[in-house]
Amino acid sequence: MNKIFKLILCIILPLSIGSISGIATASGIENWYVTLNKPVFNPPNYLFGPVWTILYILMGVSFYLILQSENSILKRRAIIIFFIQLFLNFCWSFLFFKFKLVEVAFIEIIFIWVSIIIMIFSFYKIDKTASYLQIPYLLWVSFASVLNGSIWILN
Repeated sequence: MNKIFKLILCIILPLSIGSISGIATASGIENWYVTLNKPVFNPPNYLFGPVWTILYILMGVSFYLILQSENSILKRRAIIIFFIQLFLNFCWSFLFFKFKLVEVAFIEIIFIWVSIIIMIFSFYKIDKTASYLQIPYLLWVSFASVLNGSIWILN
């Protein structure tokens, strides 16, 4: 039962961070974002919530797998990297939707992308499954980076 509780907490952590940033920036999504010029490949707004929910769940499962590994310097580094990327992820929504700093958000999302790459490699050294679970996140942030950059250019 302890492992199940730990898994649930690991999933709740990124879901909570995502929910907080989503709630805090919702007005920017509903009011400001709809007025922007967007590229033709911009997905419908209703798609973002489910995609991020799945990504946060995968992130939590992956983090749980890392926490289950033996204590080591690699594990400590992986945990630090996980929290760095989660913090960057949290901040991006505020930069883009709350403060409407599209260009700063673009620079910041590149940092998120790099942190995900570093996380994937650090997780891989500990637990390959934990690493592979982050690939959808990397792909989505890659797409989101192109989208953010395109919105910056178009506006």
